[in-house]
Amino acid sequence: METLRFIGDNASLILYLTVQHISIVGVAVGLAILTGVPIGIAITQNRRVADAVLYVAAIIMTIPSVALFGILMPVLSLTGHGIGYLPAVIAVLLYSQLPIIRNTYTAITNVDPALREAARGMGMRPWQRLWRVEIPLAVPVIMAGVRVAVVINIGITAIAAYIGAGGLGTLISRGISQTDQRQLVAGALAVSLLAIVADYALLWTQRRLTPAGVRA
Repeated sequence: METLRFIGDNASLILYLTVQHISIVGVAVGLAILTGVPIGIAITQNRRVADAVLYVAAIIMTIPSVALFGILMPVLSLTGHGIGYLPAVIAVLLYSQLPIIRNTYTAITNVDPALREAARGMGMRPWQRLWRVEIPLAVPVIMAGVRVAVVINIGITAIAAYIGAGGLGTLISRGISQTDQRQLVAGALAVSLLAIVADYALLWTQRRLTPAGVRA
């Protein structure tokens, strides 16, 4: 009951922190899509390059978030942005690369060769085959990677509160430092609910973007 009362009394604050949280994750994952999808498509041309890129992305994914923030802070402090929004966005961007690149690579390489041959027989150029055949068929798998990236990074972004980036992690950090169970539970619930809502919203988007023939 105390937690529910705290949430009711601080609804505007929680909404504000939620918007901050969404801003960090949304910008970072958006940039990750703009970079990761082209990289995933490009590495389908060379298996050795693909293995190297995926290996590097996997190594980045294994770096603890606190350690990655610690690496970024002194580097970005040279530009006057050592703490706050920018290092949080860059960290989330780096963490988003692996699921997006890997799923894009897997989706494109697993397109039925017969469909490629049919497109080639219709006189399509390579970029036309990619845009009209391969990418539409790969959308469900690519979007699955985006969903994984978003859900994972909603949790990781909570740590960004410790470097002054804001977001729902602020409630968690305050709850720990002030030994306030209400803030801690409210922050954890808000992060969990945001992850669930984002996952279902992206699932709906995935279905909308998937060609009708593939959905069937």
